[in-house]
Amino acid sequence: MARQTRTTPLDAPRGRGGMLQRTPQPSRDRFGRFSESFARGMGTSTFLVGMTIFVLVWLSWNIWAPPQLQFDPAATNFTLLTLILSLQASYAAPLILLAQNRQDDRDRVQIEQDRQRAERNLADTEYLAREVVALRMAVNDFSEEVVTREVLRAELRVLLEKLEPRDPQEGASR
Repeated sequence: MARQTRTTPLDAPRGRGGMLQRTPQPSRDRFGRFSESFARGMGTSTFLVGMTIFVLVWLSWNIWAPPQLQFDPAATNFTLLTLILSLQASYAAPLILLAQNRQDDRDRVQIEQDRQRAERNLADTEYLAREVVALRMAVNDFSEEVVTREVLRAELRVLLEKLEPRDPQEGASR
């Protein structure tokens, strides 16, 4: 049986030579990260001050500029400004909600991890408490068996008294 030789190197992808079979897709998370950065930016005082300055400049220009230079005159109740602000609000609301949903998901995961960590800590604490109780019991059992100097001396005295002859004659007869 003849051995097949490999014509493509091991680090080359299978399939058509040199061409990817499908185009790479952008990360699904990219839009979520964009929405979070957008919502984070809209929630700053810098954004509010910038938006206020933008609206004030817009209104000032369209009120006090010569009529031929006004692009959104006060006579039409600043229709273009209203449309721009409505468009901005119509995009901002869903992006902020998307960012909040992503934060809720992260919070849910964090809460679950905290719960698991608390369960592990509780189990560890209970184990350590059982170990401490076992050690205390062992020390109490051991302390009852431990012979102190006084106990040893008292027992030696008793044994010595048994061994010592009470009669001087008994000692001489030995």
